[in-house]
Amino acid sequence: MLQLSCSTTRQLERKQLKAAYDVLKLPADRNDNPALYLEAASWLNVPHRDGGTNRKGVDCSFLVGAIYQQVYDKKLERNSATIMDKNCRKISKRQLNEGDLVFFNTSKRSGNSINHVGIYLKNEKFLHASTSRGVIVSDLNEPYYQKTWVCAGRVK
Repeated sequence: MLQLSCSTTRQLERKQLKAAYDVLKLPADRNDNPALYLEAASWLNVPHRDGGTNRKGVDCSFLVGAIYQQVYDKKLERNSATIMDKNCRKISKRQLNEGDLVFFNTSKRSGNSINHVGIYLKNEKFLHASTSRGVIVSDLNEPYYQKTWVCAGRVK
């Protein structure tokens, strides 16, 4: 049986965390929640699948729910609009903190109907399941996300 010392385990954890930040293309900060960044990185490049519930294919609400369950031990609703309605309180974009949720209307319907959700990381970046590219990190300042923005929510 392999036994690792505490310092070896810490070195391994630091290496994994550095790799997570590198793949997410984000700078590390001592105030970050390492579990969020490790979990987020582990989902990168998983393909999108409507109704998908595993690493072979996932949709946006399952992705957010799975990460929230793993990192924060909180169960979220299974639909992006219902997550905002039942699990969150609305906050402004400038109040966004790591782990808050960002909601969009990417459908052709006008108005503020929500059909897409992501998890805010930091520096205007969020993780989500893109229908065309799978799980990726995007920037809130991209014109597409500015145009489709509905609101932000903080999980209760």
